[in-house]
Amino acid sequence: MGDSGGVWGVPDARLPAAYAATGRRAVRVTLVAAAGFYPYRYGFDRPVAATYALFTVVALGGLSRIPGTGRQRAAFMARLLPVCWALVAVGTCLSVRTWSAVLGMLVVGFTLAFSAVGGPRPAGAAPGLHLLYILPSFPPYDPGSLGDRLLGTTTGVALFVAAEALLFPEPAPLSYRERAARAALVAERCAERLAAAPGALAGPDLRAAQGASQALRSLSVPEAERPAGPGVRERALTHTGLALRTLLGRLAQLPSGRGDGTAADVTAVLRAVAGLAAATAACLRAGTSPAPRQEELIAARARLSAVSEGPPAVDAGAGADAGARLPPAVLRCHAAVLEVADAALATGAAADLAVRGRHPSVRLPPGRFWYATIRAPMLWWHRALGHAGRRSVFFQNAVRMALALTAVRFVAGVDTLPHGFWAMLATLTLTRTTLGETWSTIRLALAGTLAGALVSAGVLILVGADTAVYAVLLPVWMLCAFTVGPVRGVGWAQGLFTVLVALVFAQLAQPTWRLAEVRMLDVLVGSAIGAVFGVLAWPRGAHDELRRAAAELLRRAAEIVVATSASVAGGATPAAPRGVPGHRSLQRAVVLAESAYAQVQSEPAPLGGRGRGAEPRAVDWQATLIAGHHTLWGSARLLEPPLTALSPAAAESARLLGERVAGRMLLVSAALDPGGDTPATTGPLIDPDLAGSTAEPPGAPRRYYATVAWLNSLMTDLTRIAHGTAPHTPNENAPTQQAEPAAGRRAPGTATPP
Repeated sequence: MGDSGGVWGVPDARLPAAYAATGRRAVRVTLVAAAGFYPYRYGFDRPVAATYALFTVVALGGLSRIPGTGRQRAAFMARLLPVCWALVAVGTCLSVRTWSAVLGMLVVGFTLAFSAVGGPRPAGAAPGLHLLYILPSFPPYDPGSLGDRLLGTTTGVALFVAAEALLFPEPAPLSYRERAARAALVAERCAERLAAAPGALAGPDLRAAQGASQALRSLSVPEAERPAGPGVRERALTHTGLALRTLLGRLAQLPSGRGDGTAADVTAVLRAVAGLAAATAACLRAGTSPAPRQEELIAARARLSAVSEGPPAVDAGAGADAGARLPPAVLRCHAAVLEVADAALATGAAADLAVRGRHPSVRLPPGRFWYATIRAPMLWWHRALGHAGRRSVFFQNAVRMALALTAVRFVAGVDTLPHGFWAMLATLTLTRTTLGETWSTIRLALAGTLAGALVSAGVLILVGADTAVYAVLLPVWMLCAFTVGPVRGVGWAQGLFTVLVALVFAQLAQPTWRLAEVRMLDVLVGSAIGAVFGVLAWPRGAHDELRRAAAELLRRAAEIVVATSASVAGGATPAAPRGVPGHRSLQRAVVLAESAYAQVQSEPAPLGGRGRGAEPRAVDWQATLIAGHHTLWGSARLLEPPLTALSPAAAESARLLGERVAGRMLLVSAALDPGGDTPATTGPLIDPDLAGSTAEPPGAPRRYYATVAWLNSLMTDLTRIAHGTAPHTPNENAPTQQAEPAAGRRAPGTATPP
């Protein structure tokens, strides 16, 4: 039955969309749980295997939220089977003593929560894997039953993998590779239009470029399709999307002039860019190599660069002004076209890496693809090391969850809390990343649990020891719980699940109405401990961290802008400290900002208004991240040897422009994350006319104009960020509109970048 078929033969059109989606999931969970539980419980009289078969399905199907289609989830869960075995075995062995169980909970709890650094699928699976470790950590402490526990776990995983792959197949969403391929074809059309006519792109082409660029933003991509993993291919695919957005933006901003004597060279570069963009799309779709097209663009770029540099100087004193024989307008055009070529080369190289992994067929630009030759374990280590600090939201979440679960396990072991497993489950499911959300969740959960406990007590009193009634009610109630709970919220989910666990345990031991009382007590203890650690450990979640990380990114970028401008002016490359790659501080700042941005998408807006600084959802945070990457790429390109000193006038202009851009970066940084004593800014956060702020030096070479083009692109990013820091800014759901100037104020010959 497909997605359009509905649940149990009822067309989806007759059901609200949310219930139709959760209903399909509930049917899978119910069928598989029943298929694993009933044969072991009543056919083979193996209650331990029955329990683990059922709760494995609940863990993977009910508690986990693994993104993707059914077949994608099935493939991922099949790879998780050895992890499930290890968690059940370790939990069983460590549970015999309280101190070992507590220590194991601390280590395993942190490790599973921190695995979210690996991408959305490990993050979605972490709660379910937590449950598979928690289950054997409580009575009965029976290592001798490990065989039955592993048998039930294996049965649950195998049946659920089959159900995910075969039941209710879902249409696969557009993959990120296909999105990137379509964006590359849009870039090809834009480059061809620019090569054929000297004018700037027209409205339809601009809108197409803008749409293709927005389609590559993380907010526009389904979670399962985002290339967020630490491996070479995932990193390269992320790099491909970023380079494509840069390429489309550069094409949209390309000035209309060409120059009389160099128009042929400019046209050749643009046609080579179009050819490489088409080859990039073919590489992403069919795996063909873009190497020949890359070599064509490298050759065309080299010719234009040589023309732009001008003829050799007659004497040593004129070396800095070798490009003075070309008019400034032509040099500006050359600088912009060479930036387009650079973005196209990065796009082709990244796409080839994304398809071929560590064995690319193209030449890689130096410095940009540091991960290209590194093996997967080292890349995982690099990703983990990058987040091993208190400023990483992944680290914060892992510490918060590990400490809360460890405290519950300690309380359960010392005070012999009955059914302490439920207390830990409450901590796992109710602890949130912000204090306000945690408190709101706990209040609803306690109300729902109380209602569920009253219903459970009534059922247990009325039915008594008649297990046949519980066996009939269990699948019906499970279907209802997993359909209604996710839609109606945490209160309904806790209430329905309270009755569900009562129906399960009533079939495993002599039922009593006190079971509902114990369930209420455990939820109260678990949620209280979760709330305490929510108060103590980063109670505001990722919202403050995102502001702080973005502000730090801009501060680091400002340092590099000043250093790069000064180096271009003086003709000397700045030396990095021994053993430390250049720009590593900015690279780490970009990583932390990206992780905070990913985390904040799953959190609600902070309670109580805007708080200090700009509201995270009102800012185009993607522009902040792109500004960091633009700073890294542009600096590396401008500092490629050989470097020659600029003339005094050009050097002074380059330094001044760099300092102005860096100053605006610091102003925007302070607006994003103001301190308690940050003075109020009375002037504008952005410079509307960077190029016109200094007199154009006569006879400046191409490298000067390349520097100005780079600084202008950074000002474009800052403009988009600064628009979001003003009061009453539109919501983040419409970042493109808030970043665009009004059409009536657009300067002649310019276009809004994607």
